[in-house]
Amino acid sequence: MKSTSMSCLQLKNTNSLWGKYEETMRKECFSRLLKRTAAAHVPHYNSEYGFSSLIVEENVNMVLNIEQHIKEYKSDPESVYHTWFLNNSDRLKAFRTIKSGLNDVIQTIESRTFGNDFKGSPLEFVLAAICEQKQVFEGAAHAFYWKPKMRIPDIYENEENQLAFGRFLKSVSQTTQEKNVLMEILDLDSLQIKGLGPAVANILYFLHPTLFPPFNTAIVNGFNQLLGRKIKLGSWPAYLEMREELIEMNEAYRSVFSKDLGAIAGFMFEIGAGRIIISENAEKYLKSEAAKREKTKLKRHLDVTNDIKEKNEHSEMQYHLARLGNALGYQVWIAQNDHKRKWNQHVLGEFSVSSLPSLDVPKSVAETISFIDVIWLDDQNNIISAFEVEKSTSIYSGILRLHDLSLSLGNHDCRLYLICPDNREKEVQAQLLRPSLRQENVHPISYILFSDLRCDCDAMCKYGSSSDVLNHISKVCAAP
Repeated sequence: MKSTSMSCLQLKNTNSLWGKYEETMRKECFSRLLKRTAAAHVPHYNSEYGFSSLIVEENVNMVLNIEQHIKEYKSDPESVYHTWFLNNSDRLKAFRTIKSGLNDVIQTIESRTFGNDFKGSPLEFVLAAICEQKQVFEGAAHAFYWKPKMRIPDIYENEENQLAFGRFLKSVSQTTQEKNVLMEILDLDSLQIKGLGPAVANILYFLHPTLFPPFNTAIVNGFNQLLGRKIKLGSWPAYLEMREELIEMNEAYRSVFSKDLGAIAGFMFEIGAGRIIISENAEKYLKSEAAKREKTKLKRHLDVTNDIKEKNEHSEMQYHLARLGNALGYQVWIAQNDHKRKWNQHVLGEFSVSSLPSLDVPKSVAETISFIDVIWLDDQNNIISAFEVEKSTSIYSGILRLHDLSLSLGNHDCRLYLICPDNREKEVQAQLLRPSLRQENVHPISYILFSDLRCDCDAMCKYGSSSDVLNHISKVCAAP
């Protein structure tokens, strides 16, 4: 580093600051991010001479502030780091569900059966599964709603654009190379399809979580506020610029974030949503956001409370199904990520075989099946019944997992059940009546209400002799 004129005391102070600065930075990549941040925040960076003592001190403080905000983010039990990213098995299930759903989108576009509206399309199914992923993805589907007066996004009635979108989804889902995905993004952007912008990045995240972060208003606002940027929504170049800087920052703070870019995106989301207060959003908060933030805080608290209640109900239903399966003489499989969960002092894994027997299906399908909540198998390891226990926000993804299982089983006689909250019965009926779920080669999915399973489980354990006992409490949606 060069300096024009500096006293011994100034040099000593600067060297001391620089030592602290280097220790804090840790990674060379962050210096590139820092230079951009320095230029945005203070006019003391010179490309020829480097950092002045003032910019070093100010950016040391900035980095230390960032580290403090990260600690706040990770220590808050109601932050999205805990409610969505870290302690959420539904997030892990969603990756497979969304990939499977995208295959349906691609196939219907290629076969010209996709339709001319978002409602009722396979894309609606995929976006519903994405929107289930807690606060970060609330409203992710809005950008894909068909607005005929504005003709956005123009992928529904314009066949050429629809086919291009299908080719894009197929290409990015079949590659693992960052360069290939970037080229596909640039090609898609060059077509200038009206209304089809970087909201698509929320789909990309579930295909390539270590390469492409999610993208929404709160994430962009948090990014701009923390790093002094002016990134705008609706532009692929702006998204790619933000992505590059997020990856650099994530590398610098890898030890406290994750290789998965969802962690750092959640951090930006909490800043943009006003849950983490920094100097750049403090004035706005004090002037106009206090009431809104309090409302958001109460809503978040309610969401967390409801989530705990739903997880308990989910474990309870798995317990009843596992107990019933064992009583009927079947082997029972509990979803691999739920073996350590407890209900009424019982560890769910105690009712389950230690590993899911080998199935004659592709590896990716076998992985999806292993996350099905409860499976009953006979002595020959044939699947007799499979159950998805749905919370208030995960009906779509459970149906898709059962749908995948149905397609892989072929003609094998197996019964599929959705165990659902009583207050979502109408929605379940509507979903199960979708044409894509009522094909000849697809096993029908019945549903059972929480209250019926809870009330009748003991009697079925005592008097039942086979899976037929479920006929008394299960319901089938009949097409009109």
